Amino acid sequence: MAKRKIRRIGILTGGGDCPGLNAVIRGVTKPALDHGLKVFGILDGFEGLVEGKAQELYNKDVSGILATGGTILGSSNKGDPFHWPEEQNGKLKIVDRSNDALKNYNAWNLDVLIAIGGDGTMYIANRLSQMGIKFIGVPKTIDNDLYATDQTFGHDSAVFVVSEALDRLHTTASSHHRVMVIEVMGRYAGWIALNGGLAGGADIILIPEIPFEWDVIYDKVSMRHMMGKRFSIVCVAEGAKPIDGKMITKARDKKRTDPIQLGGIGEFVAKKITHNTGLETRFTVLGHLQRGGSPTPYDRILSTKFGTNAIKLAIKGQYGKMVALKGTEIKSVKIVDAISKQKLIRTNDQAVLSACAVGVSFGIEKI
Repeated sequence: MAKRKIRRIGILTGGGDCPGLNAVIRGVTKPALDHGLKVFGILDGFEGLVEGKAQELYNKDVSGILATGGTILGSSNKGDPFHWPEEQNGKLKIVDRSNDALKNYNAWNLDVLIAIGGDGTMYIANRLSQMGIKFIGVPKTIDNDLYATDQTFGHDSAVFVVSEALDRLHTTASSHHRVMVIEVMGRYAGWIALNGGLAGGADIILIPEIPFEWDVIYDKVSMRHMMGKRFSIVCVAEGAKPIDGKMITKARDKKRTDPIQLGGIGEFVAKKITHNTGLETRFTVLGHLQRGGSPTPYDRILSTKFGTNAIKLAIKGQYGKMVALKGTEIKSVKIVDAISKQKLIRTNDQAVLSACAVGVSFGIEKI
């Protein structure tokens, strides 16, 4: 029996925004239109799929957006159809609206939906696929914690922002002989702190995967001061924690599938260093600066490759797959494999060992 030819595809950007999303949309839409397909952009991530918000995309819509940050479709990290926040009698209720998502998918006569996002997006896509929606995934997250791909787009751009910030902090730290602490994103994975800290010449890198000891941090900055290096740079991931402590939670948002909002470890580390060493310490929180702005050339290329290969999978009818970077080539993996576990840093990762070799401390005596 001949395989049914696809005619209409949908595309959405789920979760948090990041540089490179528009490059993927462009990478999907242009070749799709060349193949005579109709492309429908779902607005505001899965919210648009549930609420029936979409618009047809034409060549003019994706022209000139390669270098533009954010997403022309809008995004949301609160639109999980299975965890939908709804006000009922003045109280917040969590309801299941996955059937609405399915109804809209069918009403638009879509043959496949390309979902761009991180582990949360892929998890939702996998659950909806069990209801009959055909999906192809594109891995996106600045955290770089999505399993089954060597790298996600958006990560390189975030690392660039961190390394540039550290370059700037070096000059002011040196001028005023201070310890500078910079807090970066990453949630439960420390890839941004590790790669950004390594690129920016941080003296101490604190990540969730390696719980730290306070005395090791104090000794490191104090020794540098005694040796005439009268400043230190500490790059700390928002999910970092001491061996005998917990991650610092800034807030909880019940509307999100993962309600925990991390933040505050940078300020906490800075105050502890000042109190226990007497050294003047300042902290900076980069926050959403890491998500904004234009993608780096690397992310523009990776995003384009992901987008064009996603449409190839769609045309071939290879649903339930996610495009992935393997070495220097774009391959496909099963979405279920991509969400099977989180990609976290190991102590024997080459970047960790290289950092240690040039004198970077991870807040423990020995790796």
